[in-house]
Amino acid sequence: MAGGGQRTVLVTGCSSGIGLQIAVQLAQDPNRRYCVIATMRDLKKKEKLEEAAGNSLNDTLVVKRLDVCSDESVAECLNSIPNCRVDVLVNNAGIGQIGPIESISMDDMRKVFETNFFGAVRMIKAVLPDMKRRRAGHIVVISSVMGLQGVIFNDVYAASKFAMEGFCESLAVQLLQFNIFVSMVEPGPVNTEFEMKLMEEVSRSEFPGTDVDTIRYFKEVYLPASHEIFVTMGQSPNTVAKATVKVINMAQPNFRCQTNVLYTPLIALKYADEKGNLSVRTFYNLLFNFGTLFHFSMNLLKCITCNCFRRRVNPA
Repeated sequence: MAGGGQRTVLVTGCSSGIGLQIAVQLAQDPNRRYCVIATMRDLKKKEKLEEAAGNSLNDTLVVKRLDVCSDESVAECLNSIPNCRVDVLVNNAGIGQIGPIESISMDDMRKVFETNFFGAVRMIKAVLPDMKRRRAGHIVVISSVMGLQGVIFNDVYAASKFAMEGFCESLAVQLLQFNIFVSMVEPGPVNTEFEMKLMEEVSRSEFPGTDVDTIRYFKEVYLPASHEIFVTMGQSPNTVAKATVKVINMAQPNFRCQTNVLYTPLIALKYADEKGNLSVRTFYNLLFNFGTLFHFSMNLLKCITCNCFRRRVNPA
């Protein structure tokens, strides 16, 4: 790895999708400003990352094993970095969970929180002492708009992201005293292999323990609507990575970065009514009572986001 004045960036969850793109974009920075530690739990999945890294592999990017759910794995990875120094931590590792709440076991819920929340907290705790000592650092968390606005049948995933948002909002205030910045990157739907595979799996599930009506709503209302949202509003991992890199490059990084401006009106509904009824009932009516209006809205967005407008709605 090159040295000098480069900043060391540790990125978790780099085997595919957003994490892979963030690691590669930083490593291929034309000014060679970054030394990237691209990590993943299973090194058998590193081939795609190594191919994308190209000439930056083992130069400005190295691949290391790291399981965010293991104290030992985190310590081993950090101890392999010169002086254990991490200038920028990008918490990207995460898992999804979709389905009626009755069909999700408590163990599966804990696994989501262990990775999405406690895994990120574990990484932050590991790098904070050195960042505080140096009075410098940047913690980036790949969150989600579902950490701001709950979405049906994503209860557990949304809860893990809500928890992360609250934790980081509190932490950000404390850390400014040490010149350490916290940034939340909040994508909407992202078209990744992971999410597409998850959707395919749940569409075939039987959901034991769930009543017939809820299963019907899930398969006949939620899944088709979710597919339409992804087709219409979904961003590529590359686009989300570009927005993340932009935040990392800021001298005074923003706390929040919503990568998809099309989601702004949906999030605004929550804060427009202090009683909370506006957003809850709007989403309910769009899904269950006014399906025609929902489809019309999606078709309108398709027109707005056609190729000739795409540059305007996606971050550079």
